[in-house]
Amino acid sequence: MKKYNKLSIYLLAGSMLLTACSKSFLDEKPLSIYTPDNSLQNASQFQQAINNVYNGVRNVYMGNINLDTYFGLYYATDFAFNATDYSPAAKLNEYKATMVPTYFIPQNIWSAFYKIITNANLIISRASQSSMTDADKNSFLGQALFFRAYSYDLLANLFGGVPLELDELSQPKYDYTRATREDVYQQCKKDLQEAIGMLSDIDKVPDGVVNKQIAQHILSEVLLSLKDYDGAIAAATAVIDYPGVSLMTERFGRRANQPGDVYRDLFEYGNQNYSTGNHEGLLVIQTALNNAASVGDQTAWAVVPSLGGLKITETSSKTKMPVLYNGKFIDSLSSNGIGWIRPTSHFLYEIWSDGDMRNSSYNIVRDIRISGVSASSPDYGKWYVKDGYKDKTLPADFRDTIRNFYPIIRKTSPSAGDFEAVAGPSILTDMTNPFGGTILNGASRLFMQKYMARLAETYLFRAEAYLDKGQTQKAADDINVLRARAHTKLANASEINLDYILDERLRELYLEEFRMATLTRLGKLYDRDKMYNPLSGKSIEPYHNLWPIPATEITNNDEGDIEQNDGYTK
Repeated sequence: MKKYNKLSIYLLAGSMLLTACSKSFLDEKPLSIYTPDNSLQNASQFQQAINNVYNGVRNVYMGNINLDTYFGLYYATDFAFNATDYSPAAKLNEYKATMVPTYFIPQNIWSAFYKIITNANLIISRASQSSMTDADKNSFLGQALFFRAYSYDLLANLFGGVPLELDELSQPKYDYTRATREDVYQQCKKDLQEAIGMLSDIDKVPDGVVNKQIAQHILSEVLLSLKDYDGAIAAATAVIDYPGVSLMTERFGRRANQPGDVYRDLFEYGNQNYSTGNHEGLLVIQTALNNAASVGDQTAWAVVPSLGGLKITETSSKTKMPVLYNGKFIDSLSSNGIGWIRPTSHFLYEIWSDGDMRNSSYNIVRDIRISGVSASSPDYGKWYVKDGYKDKTLPADFRDTIRNFYPIIRKTSPSAGDFEAVAGPSILTDMTNPFGGTILNGASRLFMQKYMARLAETYLFRAEAYLDKGQTQKAADDINVLRARAHTKLANASEINLDYILDERLRELYLEEFRMATLTRLGKLYDRDKMYNPLSGKSIEPYHNLWPIPATEITNNDEGDIEQNDGYTK
């Protein structure tokens, strides 16, 4: 019996819909069969089909494809390492041993995005044959073309050339070959240019719906990969100059009258959507959209340190006692975490200049007050870092500085008081703290909107294109739009190079961009990981600048030849 490789299955799945049975489940003969021929005809049916595409993208962005897989798009880079597998190094902390063709992370990413492509292909194939109005046809076709291009772009960034399938299939195929990386990007360019002509502007569509500006934004990245720098500049400029979008430079949203800053406002619960007045987000992934099931984001659970395990030696009793009352973050600045993703010292300490808002105490918390001891203790109310407790950590307790305590990134978490509104008491609840303030009872996911892209990144794409053209002053000007918003030192044209832009992306887009895909797109994963990651940097090799093609895609494709990337065994 012939095996079905996963790519074939996903491409075939798009051509089949559910078989509907008669009212009695005992009937042997179904009363009707639903196929693309009779179930994709009107706008309501196409809406259900595009909902499935959105759901696939949402599952990637919220970590529901598989947590290890999702976090693999962030860590083992210059940004972070895995704080749960550091001694001895395991998972992607040990590149050479784990990043191999049989590893589940490349396979799961490959599968997730080919599923999106499959469902997009079905809509693209069927839209022109439907009875919809031209306006509806253009809307659904534009959205499907965007998601197909976005998926192929990410696959090409990570893997290089991949098989291109642009048709709805009625049976599985086993004769795939890899298109070149350039050919994949060219197809993305074609799809995006077509989509741009069909999509409405961001201020004409509901929150979370694909629009012309997000398509132009992704087109700018694709054209950078094709070395069409003038085209990339033009695509980015079309977004930047559109009057319906702008950087947020003044306080806004639900906590604008409370202590904070505009960068923190971008990530407060309920502040992401265009309809709330935020005109910086180009596409905001919704926890629920168009009757899709709610999907919570699990990033905070992974990146916030495991503060409940943090202890000090109490001065009077000389016994180990927790730093925080009841193991909770007494200052109510973030949800509980497990310390799964630990940012590198390069991100936490080396890239920041004085006054940078993105590194303010409202955005990255670098010290906490001791509350887990008696109020009569000489340690009560002292600062863990400023008052020297962190420096007294014994070598045997080095786990404290790896997983239990490091600066706390707030970008992924709402503020105190928002938790019940986010998820309800069964998921996240507020508990009264006898010492004042709120204690957050932790959970594994937060029901918040999440950016696919912000206008800030569009400026960085254009800066990259200007740099590639040798126009470093124009590159500096675009970077300085962001640095001026952050109230920090402006960049000089003489210091702009690719590493500077990558550092600026870290400063502006930490935990937003898929850092792994950015570095593989630019061929900088090896260099940056080797230089800045204390764990995975020890074992990474230059060939890891591209991920391996999953082994099952090669072995089950028995009528074709999908070549493995250099450096990996087949």
